[in-house]
Amino acid sequence: MTSPSDAKIAETLMALARARGPGKSFCPSEAARALAEDWRALLPEVRRVAADLPLRATQKGQSVDPVTAHGPIRLHLDEP
Repeated sequence: MTSPSDAKIAETLMALARARGPGKSFCPSEAARALAEDWRALLPEVRRVAADLPLRATQKGQSVDPVTAHGPIRLHLDEP
């Protein structure tokens, strides 16, 4: 099975973020699980795509780079 496109990953990430709404977060694995049966292998791609979207990644309440952060992160709509 081929990996989903960056556009499909971005669409899924933004749909999750909008569904949660401002002030709420979600785990990147939720997007990966929605896109692939072997979702763990997709996580690096999901994090990479998230870095280019209007999303903020946090770890223990601190902003982090979703690509370089180690361990679990949360994604939020990047509020203006």
